[in-house]
Amino acid sequence: MATRHQTGEQGDAGGVPPADGVDVRNVALVGPASAGKTTLVEALLVASGTIHRAGRVEDGTTVTDHDESEIRQQRSVGLALAPLLYEQTKINLLDTPGYADFVGDLRAGLRAADCALFVVSTAEPIDGTTRLLWAECEAVRMPRAVVLTKLDHPRSDYAGTLAAIRDGFGDKVLPLYLPSGTDSLIGLLSERVFTYDGGRREARDPSADEAALLEEARGELIEGIIEESEDESLMDRYLSGEHIELKVLVDDLERAVARASFHPVIPVCAATGLGTQELLEVIAGGFPSPAEHPMPEVTTVDGTPREGITADPAGPLLAEVVKTTSDPYVGRVSLVRVFSGTLRPDATVHVSGHFLADRGHEEHDEDERIGALSCPLGKTLRPVPEAHAGDIVAVAKLSRAETGDTLSAKDDPLLMRPWTMPEPLLPFAIVPSAKADEDKLVLGLSRLVAEDPTLRVENNGETHQLVLWTMGEAHADLVLDRLRTRHGVHVDTVGLRVPLRETLSGKANGRGRHVKQSGGHGQYAVCEIEVEPLPEGGGFEFVDKVVGGSVPRQFIPSVEKGVRAQMERGTVAGYPMVDIKVTLYDGKAHSVDSSDMAFQTAGGLALREAASAAGVSLLEPVDEISVMVPDDYVGAVMGDLSGRRGRVLGTDTVGSGRTVVRADVPQTEIVRYAIDLRAMSHGTGTFTRRFARYEPMPQNIAAKVTADGP
Repeated sequence: MATRHQTGEQGDAGGVPPADGVDVRNVALVGPASAGKTTLVEALLVASGTIHRAGRVEDGTTVTDHDESEIRQQRSVGLALAPLLYEQTKINLLDTPGYADFVGDLRAGLRAADCALFVVSTAEPIDGTTRLLWAECEAVRMPRAVVLTKLDHPRSDYAGTLAAIRDGFGDKVLPLYLPSGTDSLIGLLSERVFTYDGGRREARDPSADEAALLEEARGELIEGIIEESEDESLMDRYLSGEHIELKVLVDDLERAVARASFHPVIPVCAATGLGTQELLEVIAGGFPSPAEHPMPEVTTVDGTPREGITADPAGPLLAEVVKTTSDPYVGRVSLVRVFSGTLRPDATVHVSGHFLADRGHEEHDEDERIGALSCPLGKTLRPVPEAHAGDIVAVAKLSRAETGDTLSAKDDPLLMRPWTMPEPLLPFAIVPSAKADEDKLVLGLSRLVAEDPTLRVENNGETHQLVLWTMGEAHADLVLDRLRTRHGVHVDTVGLRVPLRETLSGKANGRGRHVKQSGGHGQYAVCEIEVEPLPEGGGFEFVDKVVGGSVPRQFIPSVEKGVRAQMERGTVAGYPMVDIKVTLYDGKAHSVDSSDMAFQTAGGLALREAASAAGVSLLEPVDEISVMVPDDYVGAVMGDLSGRRGRVLGTDTVGSGRTVVRADVPQTEIVRYAIDLRAMSHGTGTFTRRFARYEPMPQNIAAKVTADGP
């Protein structure tokens, strides 16, 4: 892992996949947006001979020097695959987005990968986003090494960054190499110095100054490795002065990395190529293969656990769609990780899923014929004849399968529980800009939802708004941009309406009189009712106390129907009325002019008059939210929630210097909370929400809402 030099043939990884999973390494690049992940991917592609400097891969696009500056200004907001071949090992690099709004693609990348490179810039401080991304890796116990980049930046502080990540991520984050300037690396295990000149690497003995640095850091590294060793006698042997063989140290290091309990640090300078060969050696020789990585939970389609599936090309077919994109020329393209078996083009597979019905995804349980298989690099799709267990390929013409769906043999259908999808918490309402956009909008949104499990579309029947639930402002902007550029749909955003309720403040009577005579058949109906509020959740109760036939029996249901219709429309502010009791006790009818519709109208008029007399209170929905932030921000969060008319219910310490604040907050106050919390906590806070109940809205706020209307 630490001493092996580059040997063997290099070249294009787009040909025939390796014969089995042990020759594949699936590596996710994780880190904040400014860390230089995409530049690192380019440097590794160059170091492996996959591309040359004239053809770069930026944000999933192959570019040349003339458009490099333009591409570098774009944000990487999606999962991109870049395969390369190094020493007969195919390495699938999965470049993940570093923005909090696109954590869904990050989790997809972690699901498709077996190990990760956690990329940190030595020119930037360790911020909240970096810590959150590390926590994402920790949550799935992802084996990873730490790559320190931008060593040639004027503000680069290697020692300070290393100290900061060890302070934030634990003392098992230790350097495997030390930088010596921007053109040399000191190998702590091999005790050699590797110098890069014009992209070529040469090895030499350390100088006196380098030897002093090496001795101190090497001892700390060896002790860290031995502490993770399964051989409990190794530490005693080392402390007694016994020489520990390099192979023993390397083997223990690899096992510790595979367990995600040890994280070697490798400095890299993409501009000079410094560290790229060492990094490729670590990936190919020291990272776990697909066969060594735990298999996700697998069941039959009826939920029966399925055991014994491994990364065996001859095993049952088991693959998963980790990303879906729609290309205007190619159509739908699915990025698929094959966990078991062999996937072949034009085969018929079974599509199983989905666990996201609440976000507009259909439940899939059907057979579908797949199209061609290809190996993507930027915009180029190179055909491959088949994909074996452990590999990642692009699949064309999967018209039904969506992100998170399982592909298996049609005669042995299986189902993988997908990775945990983040909950979209920022809503915004849209309307088509023109009549021509109405029909295209439904199709465009359905395609976007199939691609993006973090997008939820809601047709709110109460507010009559089309609401898109997104991860944040950047995600919302991306959705609107894709609607416009990919699907030709132009929409406008409008103010979000929170579904309020009306209820009665007291008891009162009302009289509804609907009398019209304009020639021909007239309309005549009079009804008198008594209304009163019911307890919360009481619903609607209609009582008939008519005596003497003042309201004919056949028209009593008409009065109730009219009352119900008026309740749906509201009486004062235009919101539905709930939790009331209506008693019909008197009325009048005409033998000729009375009708069902006349008494429906009279019933509605009676409710409006009674509600005006009794007084109407507005009810607002209240959510129970849980906000997790570092301890430093707890006071600010609690004060902010109180300012939003929230009631703090308590706090819970969850370890690692983080606290969960629980509170009840009106929905009207947290429409933009996803944005506000991120700003308040410098990107370190997260929250969840769930509907709790309806509560009376304060009179001063209710008066303004009533004046503004729904």
